[in-house]
Amino acid sequence: MAMWLEFLISLLIVVSGIFILVGSLGLLKLPTLMTRLHAPTKATTLGVGGALLASVAFFLGGERTLSVHELLVTGFLFLTAPVTAHFIAKTYLHLYPEERKTLPVLPEPQQGWSTYVASRSPRADEQQDSPHE
Repeated sequence: MAMWLEFLISLLIVVSGIFILVGSLGLLKLPTLMTRLHAPTKATTLGVGGALLASVAFFLGGERTLSVHELLVTGFLFLTAPVTAHFIAKTYLHLYPEERKTLPVLPEPQQGWSTYVASRSPRADEQQDSPHE
């Protein structure tokens, strides 16, 4: 294997390790759920993606084979991590509607599947419709 390729693989692994370390520390040290979401979805995703790219470079340069598994895992990781973080954040905002005040104000009320619109909780509807009151 060429020296420049070994250097590239080593560099990818070291940079990936730094991203994973920073992401893990952020997950442990940041105070709230909304701030903790950034650590695993941003830094750790880049760290694992870099390690997978180092694996692809190793097999491509060393064994002259293209490893499709790492490419598929990388694609899956980059697609699922942001979607999962989005759903966790949206669930958090529905559980804690008082956090709505901390969000930026939109110029016009926009509603859609990917936006947060405060709605009445199902429990409030049940309490109003309850004949026991």
